[in-house]
Amino acid sequence: MENLSLIDNEFLRQFEAEKGKEKIILEYVRQERKIFLTKLKFNDELISDSELNIFLGAVFNKIREYRLRIVPTSPEVAKFFRKNKNTYKDLIPIGISI
Repeated sequence: MENLSLIDNEFLRQFEAEKGKEKIILEYVRQERKIFLTKLKFNDELISDSELNIFLGAVFNKIREYRLRIVPTSPEVAKFFRKNKNTYKDLIPIGISI
């Protein structure tokens, strides 16, 4: 997972990465200048916390490139944001607290 190949599958509205035959998927809804990160899917027996953190970091960095704001509605994404608040605080819209 260190050589993460992040895919933004706009058709299915999800970010994807693969580890062997396993996938990490983060579904989203895009509205104007915001992206709602709604559902994270992965096999927690085969994907470690550190691999998940690498994936979410890559997603947040991609969203920064898109110049969008993040609204994390998935509990796992909100937890990642809280742990990395200083790095990604510029991505949260004004008035939203996590």
